[in-house]
Amino acid sequence: MSAENLLVLCTCPDESCAAALTTGLLEERLAACVNRLPGLRSAYRWRGHIERDDEVLLLIKTRAALFRELEATIRRLHPYETPEIIALPIVAGAADYLDWIATETGSD
Repeated sequence: MSAENLLVLCTCPDESCAAALTTGLLEERLAACVNRLPGLRSAYRWRGHIERDDEVLLLIKTRAALFRELEATIRRLHPYETPEIIALPIVAGAADYLDWIATETGSD
């Protein structure tokens, strides 16, 4: 099953990066809304070591049809070698909100 809308998760190293990604995605109409959640403390394995970092989590609302372009834009603007880019289907939601996502991302 393929959902028309997605919630994309992306972590950033700091507010500056998060702000730049947010602006880029909104200006290019690849996202209808991006929520920035600062204060995230991440622990992860990287190249055989356990790392711990403060990060900012982005919650990106978009259409599935835009995912590849959104991913390419994140990769172009993101400083991480391997940025977190995880898409979750939005399987249900308020019809007017889902219509708004479509409108703000250029869907006819």
